[in-house]
Order: sequence, then C-alpha cells, then structure tokens
Amino acid sequence: MLVAQLLMHELTCGHRMNNPIAKEERLREIFRELESVVVAYSGGVDSSYVAYIANSELGPRAVCITGQSASLPAYQRAEIDRVVEKFGFQHEVIQTEELDNPGYSANNPDRCFFCKDELYTRLESVARGRGIENIVDGSTVDDLGDYRPGRRAALQHAVRSPLIEVGLNKNEVRELSRRATLPTWDKPASPCLSSRIAYGTTVTIERLSKIDRGEEILREFGFREFRVRHHDQLVRLEIAQAEMDRVMRKEVFQKLAARFRELGFKYVTLDLEGFRSGSMNEVLPNAEGVG
Repeated sequence: MLVAQLLMHELTCGHRMNNPIAKEERLREIFRELESVVVAYSGGVDSSYVAYIANSELGPRAVCITGQSASLPAYQRAEIDRVVEKFGFQHEVIQTEELDNPGYSANNPDRCFFCKDELYTRLESVARGRGIENIVDGSTVDDLGDYRPGRRAALQHAVRSPLIEVGLNKNEVRELSRRATLPTWDKPASPCLSSRIAYGTTVTIERLSKIDRGEEILREFGFREFRVRHHDQLVRLEIAQAEMDRVMRKEVFQKLAARFRELGFKYVTLDLEGFRSGSMNEVLPNAEGVG
C-alpha cells in the first residue's frame, strides 16, 4: 500500500512538473516569497512575462527597469511603452554605458558579459537604494544550453532566474503569455543590436544606428523575422525561410539593395540559408547562442 502511495505521489509530482500552469503557480509563489524585486526588463517575450507575473503578485513592489543605450532597437522602446501602459507595470528607464567599456566595444565573443555586468551593477545600485534584495531576469531553461556569457554576469551578481527555477522553457512562456493576453507572446526574438555585428568589428553608435535603420527598412517591406548582419562594408540580410519567396522577387531585392546602399554599405547580400538565431556564433568552436 505504501509503495503504491509513493508511486502515485511521484507520478503526480512528475505531472505537475510538466504542466506549465503548475509551473506558473510555483512562479507566483516565488514572487510572493521574495516580497519585492527589481526586474531586468528588456521588453522581450521572456522578460515581459516575468514582469507581468511579478507585477500581478507584487504590484508597485515589482520595479521593472529597462537599460537603455544605442544597442536597444528603437521600435522595442515603443513596444515597451505600450505594454507598460496596458498592464500598469511600475517601470523605469536607466541609461547604461556599456559602449564606454573597451571589453564591450572590442566585440569579442564575451561581449555580452560586459553588457550584463554594466546592467546588473546599475540595477544593484537601484535595489540597494530601495531596500530590495533580489534582482530577477527572464532567462529560461533553453538558455542554459546556449553560449551566453551574460549568464556568467548574472551569476556573479546573484541575479535570480525564476523561470529557470520553475523549469519553464521558451515555448511554455509563449503559451502562458498568450493566455495572459500579453502582446509579446508571438513576438520574434530580438536580442541587442550589437549581436548583429561580426566579432572583432568594433561596436560603435554609428554601426548600431545603421543596423537599427536597416531592420526598420525590412519592417517597412513587411518582413517579420529577420536579422541585419553587419560585416563592415558588407551587410548580410537573413530572412526567415517562410518569407524568402518574397525577398527573391526582383522588384523587392533591387529596392532593398538601393536602400541599404543609402545606409553606406558597399555590398548588400542575402543569406540563402535564411534567418537563424545565433548565426554570428557559427564561427566560434563549440558555441551556439542567440543573436
């Protein structure tokens, strides 16, 4: 009888661990236990969901902070404002200065460490000033297998990742975001603009601005999932395979070529493999990542 009860308990727990709704219930418990938090809020799918749950459990004791710099896409700033207004987040913007750090601007494979180190250092200052002990981010279990130097910075600054703690993956976060009517639920991933610059090419405000304007051009043409990859004088356009037929039309690629030359690129290329997250990391040995 005891063996049967133990087996039933294991099966029940296993079912709960695989149930996104149960994971969300545990997530809410974690925020109630923390009592107050600073949320590192980038406006992406994952951090928006974390901000939503934290706000719904803690209200103004969940302070959502966005680090703003030239590496944050302009359109993303506008999207953040809309979500904040709709859901009533306690939201603040702070200026980050990662471009002033030679470790960041040199654009080596560990660039993200310096960005996150700058962000978390500033968030720590805010948290201390308000008596808040915990900083949380939007990392999911999928991020554990990627090449992400930013995770090292999170560990060094004792940043908690509640989505990882409850075992949520990106697809589950999207589904739970859809249930919560978050407009970000089906938003394509959009890491910082610096991730579009080839390793070894210095990150500058001018290059980030070119990328930002280039991706706005692709939005104007109606493309939804893409990257503008900056290789100095050459730009490499990655378009999702599902949208590739349209970009291959002569009248489209000719207009795109002209628009990107106006930005200052001498060579405008289309990557025939299409969009894939982390393609800049393909030159690194045994490293995969987002970007």
